[in-house]
Amino acid sequence: MVGEVRIGTSGWVYPTWRGAFYPKGLVQRRELEHLSGLMTSVELNGSFYSLQRPSSYRAWAAQTPEDFVFAVKGSRFITHMKQLRDVETPLANFFASGVLALGPKLGPFLWQLPAKPAYDRDRLARFFDLLPRTTSAAAELAEQHDDRLPPDRTWTVTDADRPLRHALEVRHPTYADPDFHDLLRAHSIALVVSHSAGAFPYLEGVTTDFAYVRLHGSSALYMGSYTDAELDGWAAKIGGWAVDHDVYAYFDNDTDAAAPRDAIRLAERLGFALPKTGRARTIR
Repeated sequence: MVGEVRIGTSGWVYPTWRGAFYPKGLVQRRELEHLSGLMTSVELNGSFYSLQRPSSYRAWAAQTPEDFVFAVKGSRFITHMKQLRDVETPLANFFASGVLALGPKLGPFLWQLPAKPAYDRDRLARFFDLLPRTTSAAAELAEQHDDRLPPDRTWTVTDADRPLRHALEVRHPTYADPDFHDLLRAHSIALVVSHSAGAFPYLEGVTTDFAYVRLHGSSALYMGSYTDAELDGWAAKIGGWAVDHDVYAYFDNDTDAAAPRDAIRLAERLGFALPKTGRARTIR
């Protein structure tokens, strides 16, 4: 594999993981620290439900190893409530809420669309044009936030100018259109390969310099472990994409702690080992 592969989970704060995945007696504030010792990335999904605080992003960065990466899920106010219309200010508020405080640990942004709206090329193109492609551009956009973010809840600077990546997850069958793939390629947006036990459309393809995979469940949505044969298949797909692309893959089958266990099982198939310290390292 030439590309960088990161395997993780969608979120990390789940009561059902306590005792089943997290050791008994581990306090909640140390759960991210524990998880990040066993995988190299996590999908931060609290940012989907509400704007987080800069202090939270800084704390999450501090709790994780130096080479750890966060994928950040975009605000549902933008994707679900506004449905990508008139989102200049909401985007500014989102990028001002603290995401840049992750520094070098800031990975791709995930934008998940709701199930109902059909494919609308023009609406998507306008949204893609608004997305910042560097941390410096994101900081400039963040400066345009409105008064809903008080001074103590804004972060509008970056420690360095780095490229930013964006991925789009869709859930309406009309997106199975070659024109949609062409649009993603034209704007360098990754198509999220979303496996959901048939609940959402399954679309596959690499449309930019990285691939993004979300594994929502093997036989039922958000639950159940993937079988060995299924993980072998995903390892083969990811290994193929990683020949010349980076790959991010996150398990969302969080019921009964299946997600972190499956993430570790998939990482092992892709050549990752868990040393005695618990830190995941790539076997070369």
